[in-house]
Amino acid sequence: MTGIRHQYATVRGHRVFYREAGPGDAPTLVLLHGFPTSSRMFRRLIPELADRFHVIAPDHLGFGHSDTPSADTFPYTFDALTDITEELLAGLGVTDYAIYVQDYGAPIGWRLALRNPQSITAVITQNGNAYEDGFVPEFWAPVWAYAKDPGPGTEPAVRGALDLDAVRWQYLHGVDRPELVDPDTWTADHRDISRPGNDLVQLALFRDYATNPPLYPQVHAYFRESRVPLLAVWGAEDQIFGPDGARAFARDLPGAEIHLVPGGGHFLLESHLDSTAGHIRDFLTRTLSATRV
Repeated sequence: MTGIRHQYATVRGHRVFYREAGPGDAPTLVLLHGFPTSSRMFRRLIPELADRFHVIAPDHLGFGHSDTPSADTFPYTFDALTDITEELLAGLGVTDYAIYVQDYGAPIGWRLALRNPQSITAVITQNGNAYEDGFVPEFWAPVWAYAKDPGPGTEPAVRGALDLDAVRWQYLHGVDRPELVDPDTWTADHRDISRPGNDLVQLALFRDYATNPPLYPQVHAYFRESRVPLLAVWGAEDQIFGPDGARAFARDLPGAEIHLVPGGGHFLLESHLDSTAGHIRDFLTRTLSATRV
């Protein structure tokens, strides 16, 4: 099994943690995690890919093992998280790379692509939205309300997403075999987002999420103009980003490969690793012409 290297880099004065594996001269894949987790979500996927690909999985600031500057000292926006990711990759000498995006990782990945479209060799989206079709209204209504009018009337509903039960729900809802999901996932995530001051970090990102849908027309134009190879592999039972979000990619990328995984939820890798990794490995091997077997 390929070993995973657990490393740190300093970016704009902040310590950024990242997992890295695979040969440095192989095609690079950057894994971008979602809320409320970290690069921990890729701990089992990385060994499935690192024999053929150079894999890098950072923790965004405010998550996992990366620094968590206070919300008073760092602007927690998706633009700012993209700045950190972009500079991390530049510091590592990574210029051309495929991206795997999930949840929060998607708006970061789309910004990377819009800034430097020539750098993106392929896109894998696993329950990471680029279309309004995928937003499940019951989940997102409190987020939109809070972003529009943050205050005591709207904040309690989104603060509920930081509770242990809410984090557990993210992992288990819609999953056909919940016994496959390790409880350490939600307990570790809840521990991390419960660190002093981290609630304000997460609230800032909840507010800023409303900046993402207005970018979608630019993202769609990027898809049409670049014809970037794209794989959407999606937990079909996700009640945060529904399957219509996966189907929508074919609107601007008719050649997009779309796989809806029955019985899979928001964190597909926890319950359906083998099938998901198989789709990813096959897609990357064909699109990036990897030579290592």
